[in-house]
Amino acid sequence: MVEMAADGEKQQGHRPGIYKQKNKGHKHGKHRTKGEIERENKGKVSVTVLTKKQRKEQKKMDRRHKANQLRKNKKDMVLTEKRRLGSRDGPPHLVVVVSLHAQADAGAITKLLRGEGAGGIVHHDRCISGVSDSFGLILPRFKQRFTFLSQTDMHSLLDVTKIADSLVFVLDSTEGWDTYGDYCLSCVFAQGLPSYALVCQGVSELPVKKRVESRRALSKITEARFPDARLFPLDSEQDTTLLLRHLGTQRQRKLGFRSKRSHLIAQHVTFTPNNPVDSTSGATGLGTLCVSGYVRGRPLRVDRLVHISGHGDFQLSQIDAPVDPLPLNLTVSRPLKPSKGGDVDIPDSENEAPVRVLMKADPSNRESLQAEAEVDPMDGEQTWPTESELLEAEARKKKRVMKVPKGTSDYQATWIVDEGEEENGDMDEESSDNDDDDDMMDEDPGSCCDSEEEEEEEVCSTERAGADQRYDEHMDEAAEEEGLKRYRDARANEMFPDEVDTPLDTPARIRFQRYRGLKSFRSSPWDPMENLPLDYSRIFQFQSFERTRRRILAEAAAEEDGAMDGWYVTLHIIDVPFSVMESVQSGKPLVLVSLLPHEQKMSVMHVLVQRHPSNTEPIKSKEELVFHCGFRRFRASPIFSQHTSADKHKMERFLRPDAPIVVSLYAPITFPPSGVLLFKQRNDGIQDLVATGSLLSCDPQRVVLKRIVLSGHPFKINRRSAVVRYMFFNRDDIMWFKPVELRTKWGRRGHIKEALGTHGHMKCVFDNQLRSQDTVLMNLYKRVYPRWTYDPYVPAPLTWVKREGTVEMEDLDME
Repeated sequence: MVEMAADGEKQQGHRPGIYKQKNKGHKHGKHRTKGEIERENKGKVSVTVLTKKQRKEQKKMDRRHKANQLRKNKKDMVLTEKRRLGSRDGPPHLVVVVSLHAQADAGAITKLLRGEGAGGIVHHDRCISGVSDSFGLILPRFKQRFTFLSQTDMHSLLDVTKIADSLVFVLDSTEGWDTYGDYCLSCVFAQGLPSYALVCQGVSELPVKKRVESRRALSKITEARFPDARLFPLDSEQDTTLLLRHLGTQRQRKLGFRSKRSHLIAQHVTFTPNNPVDSTSGATGLGTLCVSGYVRGRPLRVDRLVHISGHGDFQLSQIDAPVDPLPLNLTVSRPLKPSKGGDVDIPDSENEAPVRVLMKADPSNRESLQAEAEVDPMDGEQTWPTESELLEAEARKKKRVMKVPKGTSDYQATWIVDEGEEENGDMDEESSDNDDDDDMMDEDPGSCCDSEEEEEEEVCSTERAGADQRYDEHMDEAAEEEGLKRYRDARANEMFPDEVDTPLDTPARIRFQRYRGLKSFRSSPWDPMENLPLDYSRIFQFQSFERTRRRILAEAAAEEDGAMDGWYVTLHIIDVPFSVMESVQSGKPLVLVSLLPHEQKMSVMHVLVQRHPSNTEPIKSKEELVFHCGFRRFRASPIFSQHTSADKHKMERFLRPDAPIVVSLYAPITFPPSGVLLFKQRNDGIQDLVATGSLLSCDPQRVVLKRIVLSGHPFKINRRSAVVRYMFFNRDDIMWFKPVELRTKWGRRGHIKEALGTHGHMKCVFDNQLRSQDTVLMNLYKRVYPRWTYDPYVPAPLTWVKREGTVEMEDLDME
């Protein structure tokens, strides 16, 4: 109870301060028993408090268990995929037989596989549409099914190896492979090598003593390309069974560019013209292409675009589910899962069996075929003309006299262009487009002299030997002269990189008006949005390409809607030209892939490539090349640049053999990873492999700068100052380029102090003593862009033959 004071106020109690002494409780030696603790807690359980060490041990065990679970799930997923391939629930095992030697017969291999001794049931001869040497094989003993085909055409071979599960390389028993076989292996290795097997014939026909020597020599040849690979002799039915067992049980290699997309190879193709009334529309017009095949990879959605290799991008209208033509159980066909909206049975006229419509495309949700952005020429900023400009335009209109049709108003007449003005405009556009070519011509310091000093070749006399005459008959003189000029340009660029002679008849400030100087190539700023070409208004750009790529690939991996892996479906592709059907009828396989979002749109793609060792011919920048990028095949004229981590990259005039080069071009967007092959077409139609690499990025803001070097000679030297000549030839040019820094080949740096006279002499000051044998240089830069020459249609190449008599760059002497 609180006592009250006499005056009625409440008295405050004593509160101990912070310095109050606290004594320990008395240890009476007793402790509570477990029963007492339970009675006091009344069934309550206290929270277990773990020490820091215990928590660390627990987290360590959790991480270990999580890693074990992930490892187990990944192992189970790999085993499931391996068991699904060729089984009842998966697509047939697609095997491509490739002959690597002219003496190796791929037809004999397929004949053995068709034989009864293999224990299989041959089903549906010509099971791949258009491919004559293709068949399906069912092995009840192994509970697997296979599809075999063989190809010799390079384009077809590259197309089918992109989706093949296994490759069977047929070797010669003595030489292994020839030059064409080595060329095929280089292309397949660069594109992405799936699982493979090496077979050869004729070993059993050799004497017993020579069999071991032959196999040992053949293994020594193959170990360079295929280390630790097993060689299968294929001369008997027992060997065939061993090969089939190996193909069905070997570990499958995953290729990144195909595992993230849905794809199939056509097994049955029909074409229905859009206008059946017109008899000519089927031969020239558009129509609906019905493609049947097994879905592989990711689920196939009907609202996504599809790409047919070598023909372009198209839209789907619906997906059907016909009867499986290659059932593992020959009596009962595997039923498909019904779609969400219910199945509609459509009678099939050929098999008289119901065909299920799995899904139909919604036009509102279907992806568009728009590849280029819409260009608005009036989208730029405009200001209203002033009164003086209006009066000047009226005066110009009155002075202008031209012929116009009768009844044309003054306003309509202003839009009519005279022929002279149109020609002048075309000339201006041509000069601006070919500015880079002019730079390349001016960069060769000896090209004019070489052309003047070249003498006409002497005519072959009739007294020459017959062998020489036959050799000269097959020589193309124009191609020889062009090749010699290429080698001289490449050699000059190697000896004097980027050096350009200042023209005598044109002022340098006009000739090089698009160039500018940089204090430091590494740190000086360059606005990537400055003075962009008109082609940039036609392309698409991402705010962050890498973030978009990760998001789209993650969404594609999580998709579960659509035609699943292993289903046999029929795709209805609309607005397809009849040329696609003609290609199938000519014997070429039809490979189809489902595109990811945005992969039909154009942008600036960058590819990191390395020059192929077999190619020694100089490849110039902006030269037309043939690209095999993922499932696409097209032609383009790229530019080359150095592969660095800076924000500016120096352009390379030629494809260098000793360093990786970044190739920039206008092309449809493709999300990495994806292999890239570069080919160059000869005049006779043969395509040579030039370089191989992979996709790097999609970045229109990547700055590629072209450098030119103006050189001068020190005329008089006085310690740090010198009089330099031959860099410019008039006083105005010297004053124009005065702010640009100078350098020398011996590492000196300086600047222009003043001009001397009117003939191009100038006084320069350097950071140290200048030597008389030194050369004064000035670096100028301008941004360059690739040419818009994208062409999705590539002509079929001829059979590759090794080019004889190639000239090496080191063998040429500069004159």
